[in-house]
Amino acid sequence: MRFCYAHRRFALYPQSVDSWSLSPDNYTDDFLNKTKSLGFDALEVGLEVMTQLGSEQKVKEFTAKLNSFGLDVGCVRAGGTLHDAMNGPRNRERLDEAIQYAGWSGAEVVNGAMSAPTRHPEAYPGAASGYPVSQDASRDAMFSVYEDLAPVFQNASAKAADVGVNITVEIHQNSPVDNAKSALLLHGLVDRENFGINPDIGNILWTYDVPEEDFDQAIDAVAPVAKYWHCKNLHTVYHAENNRSVFIRVPLPDGEIDYRYAISAMHAANYSGYMVIEGAWAGDQWAQDAKSINYAKAIWDELEA
Repeated sequence: MRFCYAHRRFALYPQSVDSWSLSPDNYTDDFLNKTKSLGFDALEVGLEVMTQLGSEQKVKEFTAKLNSFGLDVGCVRAGGTLHDAMNGPRNRERLDEAIQYAGWSGAEVVNGAMSAPTRHPEAYPGAASGYPVSQDASRDAMFSVYEDLAPVFQNASAKAADVGVNITVEIHQNSPVDNAKSALLLHGLVDRENFGINPDIGNILWTYDVPEEDFDQAIDAVAPVAKYWHCKNLHTVYHAENNRSVFIRVPLPDGEIDYRYAISAMHAANYSGYMVIEGAWAGDQWAQDAKSINYAKAIWDELEA
């Protein structure tokens, strides 16, 4: 199995930077050495980093730097809603840009989650996690939403195929693809060889105050169509009197999702993409993310022995 690092904290002295607002210069020799020392094969790089590079030559130079430390650009992370009037047109352009940057960098995947900032925060809390409602959720979506999205991803998949890239949609809260059923619906409508699903069952855990789907059943259902796989784990603190849950991010072996089962399901489905460690968001990321990747490697080694 190959492992990709989707860091959610970016701190290694003397740097401590917002993981969602990085520049190419933040990827220092120390950071890349440390990432490789944990056993990672690749990095997930945000589109915001790639756009600062701008040109094909600079992207290739950035990629060569990562390669010199034994790391690939595993994925270009894009995302955002593609079907609402306010954000959809620009996010469709960003998807095309991400495909171009993925081709230049040799990335295997362009991954995106179709979620948007809350539209009515004063009245509707559902663009956060852990409420009884969720903005843009599949349980509220009409079939026409998926029919409209399918040609967008068919066109994107055709462009991506020309540069040897896969397109994945992430199962994600506050989006029309937020569980196994909606992911399989969209996948079937798109029906392209290089289009797949990112079965992030951690997002199923925290979409609602009480999860709407069993994690084991979800991964069993979606594993055969997966092409990229975000992995994180959480503990839920459930306030039943408020219909509200809050969540604590923990390393993979320490949360409510049974990743031994999930990895076994992906192995049984002959999954060949990256297992992506979606890292700690607070504290010592290196200690916590080392625990996650070591746990995952040990299970894969057992299964592949």
